[in-house]
Order: sequence, then structure tokens, then C-alpha cells
Amino acid sequence: MHYDRIDARILEIVQKNNRVTSEEIGDLTGLSATACQRRLKRLRSEGIIEADVSIVSPKAVGRPIQMLVLVSLERERSDIIDRFKKAIKSSAEVVNGFYVTGDTDFVLYITARTMDDYEQFTRRFFYENPDIKGFRTMVIMDRVKAGLAIPIEPPADD
Repeated sequence: MHYDRIDARILEIVQKNNRVTSEEIGDLTGLSATACQRRLKRLRSEGIIEADVSIVSPKAVGRPIQMLVLVSLERERSDIIDRFKKAIKSSAEVVNGFYVTGDTDFVLYITARTMDDYEQFTRRFFYENPDIKGFRTMVIMDRVKAGLAIPIEPPADD
């Protein structure tokens, strides 16, 4: 995957607001709207842009309880890891899931309507899964920053 300085600028712009028009991007980069559209299409097809999303407030949609959950598996075998990854992907409550190094195997960001709902989720998702050794829940008191923006630096070879 290759990108140049103009692509880097486009990536900076769309990470801040993915609803910016091609015309506005063109004004900020010195390109035509058509050239911006072509570049965005290429950045998406090459997987540099993985998705165009909106960040939704959990509280505003009735899911004010947010947790980070550290999960340890019984064994680190590829089939067990793959099974748990599949479970993460298929669970609506799990907003983000990360396979990590260190004392824990996975870190999950989970939302719930109430603590009772979260308890029911834990019974279903963690306690009924024989591959899980244990989990620790940290309740989020305040979401200080929400986003998916990656710092973009222009390539050095440009």
C-alpha cells in the first residue's frame, strides 16, 4: 500500500470529518473534485481507508454503561483464539476488541443499558464459554476522548 503527501493530507481531512465533499477536499489539497474522488476510491480499495463511520454517543442511544474488560483464555491455542475472535465479532455489545500481549489475552470495549444487562451478558458471553479462564471489568467513569483517527505523516520518500 502506497500513499503520497496529497493522500496523507486527504486522510487527515476525512479522519476529522468523513462528510467533507470532494470539492472541499480539493480546495484544501489543490486538486480537482474528480481527482479527490479517484484518490479516495483508491485509498479505500487498497485498504488504507478501512471504513467510513460516525461516532455515536452511547449515552444518547440508551447504552450509558461502558466497560473495558480484560479477558484471559484457558490456553493460547490458535483454534481457541480464532473461536473467541469470532465470538467478539458476532457480539453487538462488544464495540471494540483487541488481541493483545501481556498478562491478558484480549481487551474489550463493551456497552450496556444497565448493570443488570451487563451481568446477563457476562453470564452468556464469559461464564458459559469453557475457553475463558477469567475476566476483569473496569467501568468507564468518563469517556474523555472518542475517535479512530490515526496520526498521518507524509511518506519520507516523496
